[in-house]
Amino acid sequence: MSTKDTRIDAYIAKSADFAQPVLVYLRELVHETCPDCTEATKWGMPFFEYHGLLCHMASFSRHCSFSFWKGKLVTGQDVSEEKAMGQFGRLTRIEDLPSRTRLEAYIKKAMQLNEAGVASPARSKQVKKPPPRIPADLAAALKKAPTAAARFKEFSPSNRREYIDWLGEAKTDATRSKRLATTLEWVAEGKSRNWKYERK
Repeated sequence: MSTKDTRIDAYIAKSADFAQPVLVYLRELVHETCPDCTEATKWGMPFFEYHGLLCHMASFSRHCSFSFWKGKLVTGQDVSEEKAMGQFGRLTRIEDLPSRTRLEAYIKKAMQLNEAGVASPARSKQVKKPPPRIPADLAAALKKAPTAAARFKEFSPSNRREYIDWLGEAKTDATRSKRLATTLEWVAEGKSRNWKYERK
């Protein structure tokens, strides 16, 4: 019997309008195809588990993604980070996904791999990303907020990058100013960008 997590409901509700139908569709499809799956939140994203990690989805400001944990073993293709995180590129509507029949086949394949205990393929070595470059307005704000500056310095590069990317995605100066203020507040409290979705 499938188990749903209320944090996934909250994640979908807080996603952009375009993303919600895509996420709802994917969630229902996974549960219909794999009735015994359970839900979890990892790295701030909705995950589906069945004898281990099965697949996951995520929403961003302008697109969604969907990915199988055992990626290439399921779909036969590598994840293209240039497209998006996931095997299916940047998703903005349900029609961007493969057909329902194909997705069901992928889910069943992922289930079989997990049931058989097949290990995830070794991920190809990726070029290490340089530390994220702190934008001038954030650097100036951190100088005036020593507690936030100290916490920000303690954050992992990925946590710092999440905040920097979030600021960079702001479409207006007003939005960027609001996000900058929120960043200082959350960082001072030691919170990651996606702290609301982290398992407590």
